[in-house]
Amino acid sequence: KPIDDEDLERPTDKRMFVLAAALKAGYTIDRLYELTKIDRWFLEKMRNITAYYTLLEDLDQTKLSHDILLRAKQIGFSDKQIARAVKSTELAVRKQRQESNIRPFVKQIDTVAAEWPATTNYLYLTYNGNSHDLSFPGGYTMVIGSGVYRIGSSVEFDWCAVGCLRELRRLNRKTIMVNYNPETVSTDYDMCDRLYFEEISFEVVMDIYDLENPEGVILS
Repeated sequence: KPIDDEDLERPTDKRMFVLAAALKAGYTIDRLYELTKIDRWFLEKMRNITAYYTLLEDLDQTKLSHDILLRAKQIGFSDKQIARAVKSTELAVRKQRQESNIRPFVKQIDTVAAEWPATTNYLYLTYNGNSHDLSFPGGYTMVIGSGVYRIGSSVEFDWCAVGCLRELRRLNRKTIMVNYNPETVSTDYDMCDRLYFEEISFEVVMDIYDLENPEGVILS
């Protein structure tokens, strides 16, 4: 489908995808700035992403080296996106990534602007690190949240997770919450022992599961 400049000029929820298509089609940063008025710094970052995806599309999985795969993960591509680019499957890419020992590191979200070492239980996964910020003693129960609010789902779905966490605490069980909506009770700092602000996807949930080795998993 040809790029329509009006789709670039008009800010909508689809413009990001049109912008990516325009970059792949050869639009310059200056031209995109004229059309979108998006800061050139952000446009350059988007060009880096689309350029790397184009590189991946020129490969098949047998040509996916350790360095190329690691860089793709550091840029932010999911296993599923990499698989789509190299014409493979998410599970095959995940298997290769694990065999290459490319795994995410767990970091604490710094809520004190680096004034002193962060000690919060707010956690996230990253491939741009070389060590974990905490250890993994096991013995936790992992609760999977309902993710972002959508039309048709609201507070009652989050309350399922909250009720689960409270009951586990009453039973003296250590808890892990995986959720990524900061406007929910389940993501309050005092609701659980460890809180991962991460998307609810197969890749992310399994990466956390492999690291934490919980005693059980509950879908809220």
